[in-house]
Amino acid sequence: MHRRTLLALTAAAALAGTPVFAADNKKDIVDTATEAGTFGTLLAAAETAGLLETLKGDGPYTVFAPGDDAFADLEDGAVDTLLLPENQDVLTSILTYHVVAGKIMSADLQTGMNIETLEGSPVTINLDNGLMVNDATIVTPDFEAANGVIHVIDKVLMP
Repeated sequence: MHRRTLLALTAAAALAGTPVFAADNKKDIVDTATEAGTFGTLLAAAETAGLLETLKGDGPYTVFAPGDDAFADLEDGAVDTLLLPENQDVLTSILTYHVVAGKIMSADLQTGMNIETLEGSPVTINLDNGLMVNDATIVTPDFEAANGVIHVIDKVLMP
């Protein structure tokens, strides 16, 4: 790909609010999400829940990652409440429901798949109306990190 084309695509994605990920990413999931710039809430929540080190670990992990807009769509005050120390168990449960052990690319997903999350409950895949995990649409799939893959979703999943 020509440098000018890559720059144009990167600029267009940034203007559209789409996270930009490096194609040959050697960074872990946390650093990849940080670099994208659209996962501030998710990363703050993961830090509060004590999950950053896990997501920086060897993995591999598949993360269905809600962006900042997905968290903004929650009820007013929901994020602030979840970030309170007394709600750490609930927050950890919600966040680990977004993470799967192993690296699962979008081409591996099939309608009706139930994939067990780190939280312990499964998420369900549906390809009938686009690429979906439960009731969330995977808006940007297959962003590889050194220790797994990130699929950007448009909603926060609830176990």
